[in-house]
Amino acid sequence: MNILFHHRTRGKGAEGVHIRGVTKGLRELGHNVSILSLPGAEPEQQEENKTPKNQQTQSQNGVLAFLANLTKYTPEFVFELIEIMFNFISIFRLRKAVADAKADMIYERYSLFLFASVWWAKKHNIPIVLEINDSSLVHRVRKLFFVSLARKFERWIFKNATGLVFISSEFKQIAEQEHGEIAPCVVSPNAADLDAFVINEDKAQKLRIKLNIDDKVVIGYVGAFVHWHGIDWFVDLISEQLKNFPNIVLLLIGDGVSYEPIKQRIKQADIEEQVILTGRVAHHEVSTYLSAMDFGILPDSNNYGSPMKLFEFMAMGKGMVAPNFTPIAEVVKDDETSWLFPANDRQACIDKTLAVAKDTQAQKKVGTNARAYIENERQWKHNAQQLLSLVKQPDIMDKM
Repeated sequence: MNILFHHRTRGKGAEGVHIRGVTKGLRELGHNVSILSLPGAEPEQQEENKTPKNQQTQSQNGVLAFLANLTKYTPEFVFELIEIMFNFISIFRLRKAVADAKADMIYERYSLFLFASVWWAKKHNIPIVLEINDSSLVHRVRKLFFVSLARKFERWIFKNATGLVFISSEFKQIAEQEHGEIAPCVVSPNAADLDAFVINEDKAQKLRIKLNIDDKVVIGYVGAFVHWHGIDWFVDLISEQLKNFPNIVLLLIGDGVSYEPIKQRIKQADIEEQVILTGRVAHHEVSTYLSAMDFGILPDSNNYGSPMKLFEFMAMGKGMVAPNFTPIAEVVKDDETSWLFPANDRQACIDKTLAVAKDTQAQKKVGTNARAYIENERQWKHNAQQLLSLVKQPDIMDKM
């Protein structure tokens, strides 16, 4: 089957990983997948770390930078009007892409105000399945201006799509309660690419020696240093106790607005030998750093999202200490594939982390179980199988 993957994102970070993952999963099942992106936002090209080789590529990157600046500096109501107007452009882009790919179905990463795809697909009798990672109904970093209009669009979109893929049952329940009748749907949490997260004990050992942490219990964090991920308060609270546990080291990978305050807190507490801040590392090196950790920490999340890093840590045979928000509790068996603490209970997070740090046998057992869970249930091909279940195969065969 020929499938067109349509998205309106920048194709970076977790969204890029997700797009590449689902695409790979569909291809592993024998389908042909084409990706329709904004100019300069091609996730597969970014994965290959391609540098601009010609004027056209530089122009595309310029377009993406321009669009990125719109989100930062344009008033919200103007930006949302641009999003609405983008529907007219989308129709022409989608029509051409479907024809070029001879697409039998469309898989789209849902974006607010983008109704043209569902309208056009329905008009031309082409199945379209939407992947729901965002909504007018949940907390967003960038607050909506036209809330009522966004929800009206969303209600129509969710009802008229062929199928919907939610990243958690909580998200699905929120949509059903607010929008009423919606298209057939499945719950499909994130997953991990085992080809990208290969356990390499030799590289891990060399890195631990290089960082002088070979004889330590290494607790790891990988992600953005932003307040809603909780890494700032986690470091703040555990700083008070780290000196009592000289065998513990925190290995923190990433960057963001909380980086400098965290760095100052570490210096203030005089625990610089026990907390390693690497800043950003190259994507292809992340698995080596994960290998060097004994287990991971996810201080905070939300009640509807599916944290990508949880699956990547488990793919590397590392359990995580994580809050028991519903989307996390749905995929984690406490003390078997990771460890849970009551969401929003910061002290419980610290206590659980220190307790796990004392139990090296549990770290190994849980890590082994976590890897097996990813292998058996949460590779991207599993997500691909779920989304394809929303499309009636006889209908597809009639179109081919």
